[in-house]
Amino acid sequence: MADLLNLTMLICASLGSMAFGVLTAYCIFRVGFALIRPQKRPVAVKASAKTASVV
Repeated sequence: MADLLNLTMLICASLGSMAFGVLTAYCIFRVGFALIRPQKRPVAVKASAKTASVV
């Protein structure tokens, strides 16, 4: 019974460490790509009122 418990804890620990590693890498890449992304500049848009012509 102790061997089965040890195996279960080993499997859970390995899955947890892999999940932690994947989430950490995901966060690092998100931050890295956000830093190299060009900043958004507001575009000046001229709004002109046009009416649709009905034939």
